Amino acid sequence: MDKTEPFSRTLPAPTAARPLLGLTVLVIEDSRFACEAVRLLCLRSGARIRRADSLRSARRHLRVYRPSVMIVDLGLPDGNGIDLIRDLNQAQPRVEALLGTSGDVHLESAALEAGADGFLGKPVTSLATFQELILSALPPERHPPGPRRLSDETVAPDRIAFQDDMAHIANVLDDPPNEHALDYVAQFLSGLARSAQDDGLERAATALARKRASGEPTSSETAALAGLIQNRLSQPIAI
Repeated sequence: MDKTEPFSRTLPAPTAARPLLGLTVLVIEDSRFACEAVRLLCLRSGARIRRADSLRSARRHLRVYRPSVMIVDLGLPDGNGIDLIRDLNQAQPRVEALLGTSGDVHLESAALEAGADGFLGKPVTSLATFQELILSALPPERHPPGPRRLSDETVAPDRIAFQDDMAHIANVLDDPPNEHALDYVAQFLSGLARSAQDDGLERAATALARKRASGEPTSSETAALAGLIQNRLSQPIAI
């Protein structure tokens, strides 16, 4: 296991310009588009980033590495991120900063009740919001010295990552549909569409979620989503 002491003198000290310098952020996130936004925010802030795309991958990662900060998506392909937050909050030693994230802001209270130190509502694009939320969960000795000007910078993830997410969900829908898969598709696409500001995709994902919640047939909503996904995949990307 990587047992690097978090306050070791070998780690670079944070600065006003790079307030998260010396931190390693582990992002538990199945969306490449959302993860790309966090990668850019970490890059601007001086933090290193690692990614796990499922609960299973996260638990495997934690057997080897000890991150300084963890950002846990609440809707993952193999379970609920709330369960991982609850386990991490009770673990010893505890991760220094533990955050939940979701496109559904109504889940913030559940994340905090499970033990999260804070909550990032998607889309995560504001550098100041990202830095301040992480710093607020860290002890004072992990903060940069002196005054610091809050940045008004925002980040814009690469559209290639959005296409990767579209391809991922297209593969999920190619398999015989089941209740778990359809719930996952609706949840995943709702958050992704909100982050990408794709109103048509968000409306279609919301329609599927509503039909699933009411127990009604979803064949037309699923077909509509599949068509929108293929349309997004066929769109050229400027390089």
